[in-house]
Amino acid sequence: MKIITWNCNMAFRKKADFILIHKPDILIIPECEHPDKLKFGKETPLPTNVFWHRTNLNKGLGVFSYSNYKFELLEVHNPELKNILPLRVTGGPFDFTLFAIWANNPQDKDGQYITQVWKAIQYYDNLILDNKTILAGDFNSNTIWDKSYREGNHSTVVERLARKNIFSAYHKFYNQEQGKEEHPTLFMYRHQNKPYHIDYCFASADFIEKLINVEVGLYNDWTHCSDHKPLMVEFDL
Repeated sequence: MKIITWNCNMAFRKKADFILIHKPDILIIPECEHPDKLKFGKETPLPTNVFWHRTNLNKGLGVFSYSNYKFELLEVHNPELKNILPLRVTGGPFDFTLFAIWANNPQDKDGQYITQVWKAIQYYDNLILDNKTILAGDFNSNTIWDKSYREGNHSTVVERLARKNIFSAYHKFYNQEQGKEEHPTLFMYRHQNKPYHIDYCFASADFIEKLINVEVGLYNDWTHCSDHKPLMVEFDL
């Protein structure tokens, strides 16, 4: 199973071909327009299942299946945590819970970025298990900004998840430390001298045991599409 998360910087309909070359089974696309606006070219593969969320029709969070996987939003979804979606994923070797994430909620005065993830892992504590759980998307966060948050910063999120045997696939695969990543997923304003790693796929231990590959897109290959680079994670299920 290959999961790809990529903040497409809007207008996904014009950029889908670039990411679909990498043949995702599940594709998480922050800043994606409403499915009714997705008019793909004749040669573009069509998803087998789509879940989309947000009130702005031009800029939401899209989750796409290009395999047998199907998505169902769980009834416990907290609408105040707008862009963190607890989805039941069916159709594969086993069902699992996927939290599709775009940590961006300007209306929350407590904090619009990592605070959203911190609140979510507390609210959904009973859903976030040490097995059959994945949290993936644009977290808009990194340990280097820990001091900007009084509570629930990036490091505390990582620690809280680790207590449940849930780990970043990228950091496990490349044996990297949080805050010292060698592969940026964002070049702010598309400037090559402003690299940051802010997109993640955290997976429970049963997935991590089956982790076979992690890739991050390169600056020269993706900057024409977005300031973000795709994070591609593959498990042998």
